[in-house]
Amino acid sequence: MKRSTSRAKGRNRTAFTLVEVLIVVVIMAVLAATIIPQFTNSTNDAKDSTVLFNLHSMRSLIELYKSQHNGTAPGADLKELTSATDRAGNIGTGASYPYGPYLQKIPVNPFTDSNTVAQPTSVPPTATVSGAGWLYDPATGQIWINHADYLSE
Repeated sequence: MKRSTSRAKGRNRTAFTLVEVLIVVVIMAVLAATIIPQFTNSTNDAKDSTVLFNLHSMRSLIELYKSQHNGTAPGADLKELTSATDRAGNIGTGASYPYGPYLQKIPVNPFTDSNTVAQPTSVPPTATVSGAGWLYDPATGQIWINHADYLSE
């Protein structure tokens, strides 16, 4: 605040009053109460978008793998998606293994911070598996997000 003099009262004003400070504190509290929840929602929205995009990509790549390997789905750990394979699904290198890799690595599930793949206890899954990022059924080639809110996706 500017330094001002009040000649009528005979004193110099050099500081904020208590009322001015309280008004600023109240305004900042109102702003914080309205802005902080929006940041929390944006974090959850980002995780939601990421995990759904990764699920869609994984499903597409599994279908591509199946179309190139006579309808056979990748194995239980999905390592065939991150390696070069032959028509039978054997992993190797060189000209005899022309298919893949489809991914550099299995994407991380942002809700569990894990990219490991586990088999569900039932198909479709009704429960999550501790420590896993994804639930995958190699018999059908179906994959799900390992999170209670997304098992039906």
